[in-house]
Amino acid sequence: MQGANSRLQSIRAVALLILANLLWAGQGVAIKILNGEMTPIAIALLPLYLVTLLLVPFVLIRRQSHRGKLSAAWRHRNQFLITGVGGQLVAQAGMTLGISRSLAANGAILNLLIPILSVLFASLFLRERLTLLRIGALLLGLSGVVLLSPMHWSTTGISLVRGLTGNLLITCGCLGSAFYNVYSKRLLTDFSEVDILFFSYLAAAIFSIPLLITLDPHCLHDFSTLMPRQWAAFTFLAIFMYGISMLLFLHALRYVNIVVASASLYLVPIFGVFLAVVMLGERISSQAFLGFGVVLLGMCVVLRNDYAV
Repeated sequence: MQGANSRLQSIRAVALLILANLLWAGQGVAIKILNGEMTPIAIALLPLYLVTLLLVPFVLIRRQSHRGKLSAAWRHRNQFLITGVGGQLVAQAGMTLGISRSLAANGAILNLLIPILSVLFASLFLRERLTLLRIGALLLGLSGVVLLSPMHWSTTGISLVRGLTGNLLITCGCLGSAFYNVYSKRLLTDFSEVDILFFSYLAAAIFSIPLLITLDPHCLHDFSTLMPRQWAAFTFLAIFMYGISMLLFLHALRYVNIVVASASLYLVPIFGVFLAVVMLGERISSQAFLGFGVVLLGMCVVLRNDYAV
């Protein structure tokens, strides 16, 4: 009976991961709508500030006493500081500043490093086993996403130094994202998903405000001039991207290991292509269909290896 319950929880966690990846896939569409109306750094940080404020009542209404919760968070302040600044802030600032200096295609391709980096961090911080089958399945998924990705390595219109700097920043963003995913799993033993999200975002927000003011002192003016379509995109980023999707991901991490969670990240380009077809009218090539199959095969190998009966 216990084994059946465990398997059911794992299936439910995988379903939550799929839903989270579907929400993450909408990020590109939302950013495209906001691009030109707000700077990249404002697009990355202002939704973070909003969702941090929205999480306050959910943190306060939980059954644990407010004083006890704040005391526990203060005792773990270094962990939240590391998670928020070293993870979330580095991820968002690195990606947005990097893409603004490089090509969006390079950002999409370099993002494929996140599952691999997450598994390496998991073996370091969580002592998860790094088997050849797991590595092979992740590399298989990586090859499938490469088939899906627009392989434009040219830096036309961008100087070599600026392009290389942008790619380096994007890589730093990938490191931050992978680190946040893994280090958050460590905190799940002592805190709820809402608590981890709020306190890590709070740390990231406090330390990023000077960065935002320095790089974009007129961000609030730009924010006030958004049209309804841009407001919808901004709301999606704040509530669904930074909020709901991360809560789903953190909850799933309670029941699956980092390898399975990391493999699911290869679904983001698949959903991204689907959304591009539905919302932007783009066409799918035969190569993209081949990529779909390879990615799904890689995920099936991981799931069968980790949750075989």
